Amino acid sequence: SHYAELLAKKLGWADENCDMLLSAAPMHDIGKIGIPDNILMKPGKLTPAEWEVMKTHAEIGANIIGGYDIKSPLLDMARRLAGSHHEKWDGSGYPLGLSGEDIPIEGRITAIADVFDALVSKRVYKQSWSIEEAIEHIKSLSGTQFDPAIVSAFLAIKSEIIVVLDTWPE
Repeated sequence: SHYAELLAKKLGWADENCDMLLSAAPMHDIGKIGIPDNILMKPGKLTPAEWEVMKTHAEIGANIIGGYDIKSPLLDMARRLAGSHHEKWDGSGYPLGLSGEDIPIEGRITAIADVFDALVSKRVYKQSWSIEEAIEHIKSLSGTQFDPAIVSAFLAIKSEIIVVLDTWPE
């Protein structure tokens, strides 16, 4: 959530909206509570069938947070980003196959923050990547997986991103 907040600030968001994103971003993967543990915690590569189940977490999360008639701006933002953080700039993502600016901005921001965090963190199924490897990977996906403008913002604040990473408890 801190990476997403930094990106939103760099993109010129108002402080109030940056604060809201900071609070909404931790909910991006809430839908994973609907994924069986044997898939979620699998130490190896997922089978195609398991991957299809895993991909449902975005829609599950959006549905858990609420419908389109949410009265809370925070929960409305959280619903949009939970449902869109796996959409890709080129339209090859999920769950809806949205592309470009049709993907909610909070989902586009959270996508980069989420991927960076996943890459530099150790998981049951992988070792952590170096910061440099993660940054190069994100750069390589500009214009396909990620919004090029948000990748540029990410690169412009990479020293701030590294400070957050270095101060976060393991």
